[in-house]
This record gives sequence, structure tokens and C-alpha cells, in this order.
Amino acid sequence: MGRYLARRLLTALPVLLATTFLIHTLVFVLPGDPIQGLAGDRPLPASVLAELRHRYHLDQPLVVQYADYLRGLLHGDLGRTFTGEPVAATLADRWPVTLRLGLTAWFLEAAVGTALGVWAGLRRGHWADRAVLGGTTVVIAVPVYILGYLAQLVLGVRLGWFPVSGTEAGWPTAYLLPGLVLACFGAGYVARLTRTALLEHLRADYVRTATAKGLPRRRVVVAHALRNSLLPVVTFLGVELGSLLSGAVVTEYIFNLPGIGQEVFQAIQLREGPTVVGVTTVLVLVFCLANLAVDLLYGLLDPRLRHD
Repeated sequence: MGRYLARRLLTALPVLLATTFLIHTLVFVLPGDPIQGLAGDRPLPASVLAELRHRYHLDQPLVVQYADYLRGLLHGDLGRTFTGEPVAATLADRWPVTLRLGLTAWFLEAAVGTALGVWAGLRRGHWADRAVLGGTTVVIAVPVYILGYLAQLVLGVRLGWFPVSGTEAGWPTAYLLPGLVLACFGAGYVARLTRTALLEHLRADYVRTATAKGLPRRRVVVAHALRNSLLPVVTFLGVELGSLLSGAVVTEYIFNLPGIGQEVFQAIQLREGPTVVGVTTVLVLVFCLANLAVDLLYGLLDPRLRHD
């Protein structure tokens, strides 16, 4: 397992470097002067422009800028915004909101999606199976902003079950409704993946052999068929976790949640390159860690993969 983990870490390192370099390049080669943009329509003296460009390394070649950023990153420095505020401080203020929202949505996806998939898979062709397939088709097809506004109107305003915006109610009350909206899309895919994989494994020879030996139906399904069916589900949930923790711009906007997605969107509008690069670097790291966790779970679910 140690060698397996080391190989996955060595694979993640070049991905992290290449992705951060690409993001850094795309952000800082955009046309326009972000320093002049800070002053709006008022022209800045040439000496002030030169000083600010030198302070933020904008007067250096792109490769040198990236090397300086990596040196700071190795010491835990994500850079500073054009207003002088550390990017790490901005991330620390926003990250807890996105973390609570993302984990709430992820657990709802995993629990509800897997349960519905197993329920439909064990009742293939029955009304339960058709209901799950039809329901998941609807939630996958409907855009998240429509689901968000409908949930606010029906569950928040008319029924009064949840707060409609903000984080004043705290966790979990303030995060259940946006987490439910955010989880709908992923839960639909998890349910379909679980159902398809479970049906495939229920027809496998080893399941028929276990049944012929007289093992209880629950043990055959849970210990044999379901465990092997979880490999594609784990893959999707691992990628989905990284996506959810990177912020959901639309959901955070609808429910007025001051999270990472909202911060990155505002930083792009204001041409705050250091904020975009610093926050995105952390999000890329989250994706790499999520994929690493998926690889480790693969090794636990199927030990043969450790030796590939």
C-alpha cells in the first residue's frame, strides 16, 4: 500500500504544476492593465504604475512570475491581492462556507443516490425502478438555477421549512436547502450508476454461486454484488467532491452564501489575478487529494488494483 500511495503522489505532482502554470498564464496574459483598473477612470502617475507593477512582479517575464509564485507557495504564501490583503486571509474567510455547503451536498448525494440506486436495482421493472429513472432524469435535466429558485419559493417562502438565504441560522439549518439543490444533479447520476452496476453484478457467476451455496440474500447483495458495484460510484463521488469543494457559483449566488465560488467570480470581474491564481491553486490541490482518495479506495475495494 505504501508503494501504491507513493506512485499516486508522484503522478499528482506534475498535474498540480502543469495546472497551476496554465491558470497563472491564462490569468496574467489577458489584455488590459489590472493596476490601472484599480484606479478606475482616474489616470495614475507613471511612477506609481511602475512601483505597483514591480511590487507584484508584473514587469517581469511570465516564467519568472510563475517561479516567484512557486517559491512563495513552498513557504505557504499564496500571494497578496492588489489591495495588499493576503490571499490566504481571503481564503480563510470564505472557505468554511464552501466547505460546509460542499460536504452537506456530497453526503446527500452519496446517501440518497446510493440508496435510490440499490432500491431501483433490486426492483428492476417495477414501479419503484421506473419512478427512480424518471425522477433522476428530471433532476439531471433541470438547470440548477431553476431548482434553486423553486426550492426557495416552495420550501423556504411558502412552507417555511428552511431559511431562504444567508448563513445566520448556522450549520446545518442554513445549508440544508442549498445543499439539497446542489446535490440533486449528482444524486441522480449516483442513483443511475449504482443501479446499472448492481444489475450487472447481480447477473454475474459469482453471485449465482453465492446464492446456490445458500447465503442469505442480504449478504449476497451487500457483501458481494454491492461492494463490486461501488467502483464506478466511488470514481464519480471522488471527482464530485473536488468539484463541490471548489465552490458552486450559481448556488452560492442564489442563496447569498459568501463562499469560494462567489469570491472567484468577483475576482475575475475585478481582474484580481493573485486572488484567482491563489484560490485556484488550493482548489486544484483539493481535486488532486480527492482523486488520490479515490485511488486509495479503489485499492481497498479491489486489492488487485494495488499491484497494477
